[in-house]
Amino acid sequence: MARTRRIEVDQPPLGLAGSGLKPNLYDLTIFILIAAGFVALAHGAREIAAPAERLVGQPIVLDPAYLPEYALRTTLRMFAAIIASLIFTFVIATLAAKSRKAELVILPALDILQSVPVLGFLTFTVAYFLRLFPGSELGAECAAVFAIFTSQAWNMAFSFYQSLRTVPRDLVEVGRHFRLSPWLSFWRLEAPFAAPGLIWNTMMSMSGGWFFVVASEAITVGDTTIKLPGIGSWLAVAIDAKDIRAVVLAVIAMAVVILLYDQLVFRPIVAWADKFRFEQTAARERPQSWVYDLWRRARLVRRTAQVMGSAVRLVERLTPRPAPPPAECDRTVSARLFDVLWIALVLALVAYALWRIVLFTRATLGFDDVVTAFGLGLLTFTRVAVLIALASAIWVPIGVWIGLRPWAATRVQPVAQFLAAFPANVLFPIAVVAIVAWRLDPNIWLSPLMVLGTQWYILFNVIAGASAFPTDLREASTLFRLRQWQWWRHVILPGILPYYVTGALTAAGGSWNAAIVAEVASWGDTKLHAAGLGAYIADATTAGDYARVVLGIGVMSVLVVSCNRLLWRPLYRLAERRFRLE
Repeated sequence: MARTRRIEVDQPPLGLAGSGLKPNLYDLTIFILIAAGFVALAHGAREIAAPAERLVGQPIVLDPAYLPEYALRTTLRMFAAIIASLIFTFVIATLAAKSRKAELVILPALDILQSVPVLGFLTFTVAYFLRLFPGSELGAECAAVFAIFTSQAWNMAFSFYQSLRTVPRDLVEVGRHFRLSPWLSFWRLEAPFAAPGLIWNTMMSMSGGWFFVVASEAITVGDTTIKLPGIGSWLAVAIDAKDIRAVVLAVIAMAVVILLYDQLVFRPIVAWADKFRFEQTAARERPQSWVYDLWRRARLVRRTAQVMGSAVRLVERLTPRPAPPPAECDRTVSARLFDVLWIALVLALVAYALWRIVLFTRATLGFDDVVTAFGLGLLTFTRVAVLIALASAIWVPIGVWIGLRPWAATRVQPVAQFLAAFPANVLFPIAVVAIVAWRLDPNIWLSPLMVLGTQWYILFNVIAGASAFPTDLREASTLFRLRQWQWWRHVILPGILPYYVTGALTAAGGSWNAAIVAEVASWGDTKLHAAGLGAYIADATTAGDYARVVLGIGVMSVLVVSCNRLLWRPLYRLAERRFRLE
């Protein structure tokens, strides 16, 4: 039976209808919240315009009085990166989903970029941004925001791409029936269908950015050392100074910041996006948000939204509708020939890039260095595979249980965001002290640090998939009285497979990225190394050995892309072909 997307219209609370434009207390509260946001933004903009010399003249001070300022600066960088990631997602992921030719370039590029560690980006972009804004702190700020962006954008793009590729054919037929233009079809049908998964992945990306905030704000590349005011640089200085009190204060500040933006930003968005769930029957429970309730009860805000909505609908009515799509026909010989030429051009460009990399590295490196890098890469690959398998076995059942219960998702959401944002660097002192005291093998016991910040990609995506799972299908499975293992095998696992693949793919890529941080742990003067590609790249970056940095990143990219092509892409195609909602 065909299903349609449940659409709900927010009704004004009783007693407010027809009250006109007279503001009420809810309008005042919304105004205060918006004004506070603009004040924080203005303060941050003033600070980043300061001269660059201040970064050298004012080192990070471990005084609690400075911590609120540092927390604000870090939060502004995180939101700047997440906005850039959203723009990147809507443009790049949509191109990949809509154009076969663009997909041939974008997906491999995303695979490679996801595998490039944050330190790899910083190695080659810090000097560029500093030269782009000479004498200004803005250059260092752009470098930090770009580094955080590289830890956020890829999983959002993969999630949106997966959603656009699995849009139910019912919605596609609706768009064709009403002759919607591609623009209207995207914003009225496809983007709302993809909204729940994208929102959960945006929250995960926001939290994942905290994992690399230390590397983004405390930058050391060769002889260049920059410490931007922020929680990340505070943590780096506290770890070097063995100041446990400062580390605890930083964690508390992170918890407060995460709770604030969860309540003020993400939870209202989750409650608003619940109207886009694809199902026939209404959900038994809906996500709640006090900020969203304030927004709905504010008279002036609601009236402004109505005026804007009317303007948008007017523009839509004036937009010419396309002609009915012609009947599908076999592709012409010229079209197939163009595809072959396009693929040949892409392969030629890839071959040229590889040749340039070989020329750059072979000037100082030999074949033995390549063998060493691949051997270390296989060690890291083994760690990643084992950790992703363990994380999947743990978090898939938990994520399904949470996602099918909106009340649980509402309560778990801020806790999961904090755990996902919790930087592994904070646990390095405990890990280093325990490994040294008990004489443990760093090659084994440093490995769990790789998955601390990336396992949450699996949890968040599974929660998103279970939350978007249609209620009517759940009720049908209950009526048929399926056994527990039958329900898992035939109902829920196929239903969440596209989301799980997105989560596992990005978790694996994030684990490779985290290896740069996790395979080299320190506490003061005590440093531990685990044999692996992450430690290889981290040591080369610290030494300013660009040839080995390029070699390490190249090996990591080859391994990650190979894994994606041999495992995750076939699973994507399986989800599109067999487990697509109809």
